[in-house]
Amino acid sequence: MSSPFDWTVAGTAAALRRKDISARELAQQYIDRIGNDTLGAFLARDASVTLAHADAADKRIASGDAAPLLGVPIAHKDIFVTKDFASTAGSKMLEGYRSPFDATVVAKLASAGCVTLGKLNCDEFAMGSSNENSAYKPAKNPWDPLRVPGGSSGASAALVAARMAPATTGTDTGGSIRQPASFCGVTGIKPTYGRASRYGMIAFASSLDQAGPIARTAEDCALLLSEMCGPDLDRDSTSLDMPAEDFTKSLNNSIEGLRIGVPKEFFGEGLAADVRSAIDSALAEFTKLGAKVVEVSVPRAQLGIPVYYIIAPAEASSNLSRFDGVKFGHRAAKYVDLLDMYKKTRAEGFGDEVKRRIMIGTYVLSHGYYDAYYLQAQKVRRMIADDFQNAFKSCDVMVGPVAPTVAWHLGDHSKDPLADYLADFYTLPGSLAGLPGMSIPCGFGEGGMPVGLQLLGNYFKEAQLLNAAHRFQQATDFHLQKPRGVR
Repeated sequence: MSSPFDWTVAGTAAALRRKDISARELAQQYIDRIGNDTLGAFLARDASVTLAHADAADKRIASGDAAPLLGVPIAHKDIFVTKDFASTAGSKMLEGYRSPFDATVVAKLASAGCVTLGKLNCDEFAMGSSNENSAYKPAKNPWDPLRVPGGSSGASAALVAARMAPATTGTDTGGSIRQPASFCGVTGIKPTYGRASRYGMIAFASSLDQAGPIARTAEDCALLLSEMCGPDLDRDSTSLDMPAEDFTKSLNNSIEGLRIGVPKEFFGEGLAADVRSAIDSALAEFTKLGAKVVEVSVPRAQLGIPVYYIIAPAEASSNLSRFDGVKFGHRAAKYVDLLDMYKKTRAEGFGDEVKRRIMIGTYVLSHGYYDAYYLQAQKVRRMIADDFQNAFKSCDVMVGPVAPTVAWHLGDHSKDPLADYLADFYTLPGSLAGLPGMSIPCGFGEGGMPVGLQLLGNYFKEAQLLNAAHRFQQATDFHLQKPRGVR
């Protein structure tokens, strides 16, 4: 029998249903494995909680329950609040904070029978593209520990790549599931905005934040996403009134005749040659599978970075105003009055990148600048969304790079925040439009580092994306590769 650490989510669930292994035995093996976390992935663990979840899963299995995720270990990005583990959003501001409730996504997966391994490192308040903005420690890429795993869900992707969990949750505001999945050679999907509830997700930019799974395969992501999505109207006003969908039903459909759009704006200056080569090879593979490649245009995609870095900081400045030291979170130890307490608390509790974005957001929302910056950015956002709709008249799915390069080395961008921002060039337009998008492994580039292929679909077309990704993975083995030294 192969090692349980090499099992996919689907394979793990099948082994548990066959009773090849108990949920408790599997959980204990993962507890032992993650005890030697050299990646800086975990911010919170509790073996007693994990084993209690596993015992509950075993009872359900013994009763004949065959739920598709029953007993499967999972770890959650520390953006989701949890009752059983501290929830910090990677920030000193929330160090030690215990939520009185679970985020909806966490609750849904727990109800499905998943066994929680713990909480995972991330860029502070999900602001970053490298996981180096965590207030606690940087997460590392298992393919090369001297490189970043991407961000902000860097530890979520690194953990799956290192076979330390079959699946994790992440959040994607401007690419924070897709880019880490690309850098770590795993599969991740961001659904249409509103498909998964944001209740209990510590907010960064409320009109952009969306939850999604990271796993090894498209099949695994389909299983997880089927449980994560669904309406939550009483608790999340942006939740869509759409019933949960079984995304596994159409995985094996033929993609003969599928029109794959290649946005010409995604293949210009700035795209590294090794990444371009891997993407071209992936397009050739899709052609072999019967898909038709067509060129499309999203002319205002190049405006995604300036638009995003006006809208997202504006929303962040509003959302993070609640962290003032009064009701919860960090409070300065010494202050002379209430205003001084606010100032010192926020100065001590927030890191440099968070402060930078709060200041930018406050500026663009201020009197005299709101019309010139924020309002104009929202208008261009609508134009970008319209460009995608025009392009989808000629294609079913769009394909392109996730990032301009493979993962860079730790510290490379530490003195140049703009370099981090530019790394999101290909993921931001789809986020601004609220479209579903995913990353799947499609090859290797400089230094033997993974390259991810981005797939973008029209609204509510997650099943079509997962179908295309699954058929690609049936024909290739990039998603089966694992980092050197990972047993």
